[in-house]
Amino acid sequence: MSAPAPAPSPVLRRPVKLACIQLATTASKDANLSHAREKVLEAAAAGAKIVVLPECFNSPYGTSFFPTYAETLPSPPPSPSAAPSDVPPAQSSPSSSSSSSPSFAALSRMAADAGVYLVGGSVPELEASSGKLYNTSLVFSPAGDLMARHRKIHLFDIDIPGKITFRESDVLSPGSDVTIVDLPEYGKLMVTICYDVRFPELAAIAARRGCFALVSPGAFNTTTGPLHWALLARARAVDNQMYVAFCSPARDMDAGYHAWGHSLVADPMAEIVVEAGEGEEIVYWEMDGKAIEDARTGIPVRTQRRFDVYPDVSETS
Repeated sequence: MSAPAPAPSPVLRRPVKLACIQLATTASKDANLSHAREKVLEAAAAGAKIVVLPECFNSPYGTSFFPTYAETLPSPPPSPSAAPSDVPPAQSSPSSSSSSSPSFAALSRMAADAGVYLVGGSVPELEASSGKLYNTSLVFSPAGDLMARHRKIHLFDIDIPGKITFRESDVLSPGSDVTIVDLPEYGKLMVTICYDVRFPELAAIAARRGCFALVSPGAFNTTTGPLHWALLARARAVDNQMYVAFCSPARDMDAGYHAWGHSLVADPMAEIVVEAGEGEEIVYWEMDGKAIEDARTGIPVRTQRRFDVYPDVSETS
């Protein structure tokens, strides 16, 4: 009789508390960075080990603001899952980037001082060599080292008559890399930004490559938010049986762009387990690998897929 197959390694190695900081932003970059630091430290003091900031947390959200607030950011590690020790010192030192990349320097210090994995929302990035602008999320280790960089892949170009017209592509260029980060104590998570979550292929890649969560800083608005924000979180979760966390800016009706708010976490059974309101707030949830395995065992879609009928997108990206 052959020996039974070994049990698969857990996708989430140990429970971990995640915080989404629904941050209020102003026109002052310095004030935004200082305020973000206060909230990251607050989340860490409450026990969070993974902390997420919202999209464009250091500036107002809008195509007219991206060039003004853009910074030249250090190069990313050699691979999306590189360990902090693989990052060259020049990339991870706040002092070396404080003048051209104040947001990078501030995020690195926040992560180190709080001792957390920090998904640094997103900031407008200027690529010096090409002059291109990107909407970019930086991920830092608890030592303050740069682990990964995600440039928003899908640009927010929409036109809903009588509601909202917005074209990020008028100013921004799209990224072209899938971003998966391996947190040594916990496992892998995927980072996307806002409009990326409308494209289910990314979440499918995350699940097939062993991620326990998809984390997305995002700034849905008061038109698209009530329609699809929670629906998309639940859809990505139910299709892939993993955690999904969306982190929004707080709503400011005096700003030119009205963010939806409602930062949330969906669990592997696609239940919204925690959700913010419209104002500034931190929401927390402890993610547990057992919830992932229970969902995948009870409804075993991961072993019932028919890649003889349709392609496995995780093998082609």
